[in-house]
Amino acid sequence: MSNDLPLEGGCLCGAIRYRLNARPLDAGYCHCRLCQRSAGAPVLAWATIPIDDFVCTGEPGRYRSSSWGLRLFCRDCGTQIGYREVENAKTMDINIVTLDDPEQIVPEYHIWTHSQLDWFDVRDDLPRHEDSGPDQ
Repeated sequence: MSNDLPLEGGCLCGAIRYRLNARPLDAGYCHCRLCQRSAGAPVLAWATIPIDDFVCTGEPGRYRSSSWGLRLFCRDCGTQIGYREVENAKTMDINIVTLDDPEQIVPEYHIWTHSQLDWFDVRDDLPRHEDSGPDQ
């Protein structure tokens, strides 16, 4: 993993572009049902950065997926860019695979594994947490 900054990414169609001006505070795989449904995938790989270090061009759509969470996405192609808390957000979770070079950030653990799908077999040695684990 390189320490080169900034890291850049965006949506499938290019209408949304973003830059990360800091290395992630942490990164992981989320198996919760909200992430599964919002990503349309069995797991979502994310990285947390200070919200002030997330710079976005284009105007992402916003969807309040819970009483506490707001998801940002491209209104044109539907790509989910990230997630943040609704109130007083200090961090932003970006969808790692939306980076131009997603190999730059490697997940460190799994969270909400109580929702992991039985048919989705993950064979890594990363720590697993049935709840939010260290992502609090």
